[in-house]
Amino acid sequence: MRAVIQRVKSASVAIDEKIVGEINQGFMILLGIHEEDTKEDVDYLVRKIAMMRVFEDEAGKLNLSIDAISGSILSISQFTLYADTKKGNRPSFVKAARPEQAIPLYEAFNDGLRQKGLEVETGEFGADMQVSLINDGPVTIIMDTRDK
Repeated sequence: MRAVIQRVKSASVAIDEKIVGEINQGFMILLGIHEEDTKEDVDYLVRKIAMMRVFEDEAGKLNLSIDAISGSILSISQFTLYADTKKGNRPSFVKAARPEQAIPLYEAFNDGLRQKGLEVETGEFGADMQVSLINDGPVTIIMDTRDK
């Protein structure tokens, strides 16, 4: 799994000009699921993201977790994170998991974050979405479960 985690002041996702998910301070996460990913990858990312300390404490140090600041998460499925651009000019997405595998893992990821006590808003898997955000910092972290 590949996750692009952005610390945000706010974020929203719209489908057909209707907002379907919206948060204030927290994380906007783009999640790509690889064809070889499993529930172990989900559990690893959930644990790491829930405990990640990238919010400022009273001394201005990146020392607080999302839970400590009562933040929320906007989770967006993003198969294009597994684009292969080695050949030609048109990316290949053959390494991205097919929907029948990816949807249950995406849902397990969101449910895992909720079980950690976090509020999670989502887009819609496979939909044409418009994502808006105000990046805070900016702080952007990329995690890949193949690089554990």
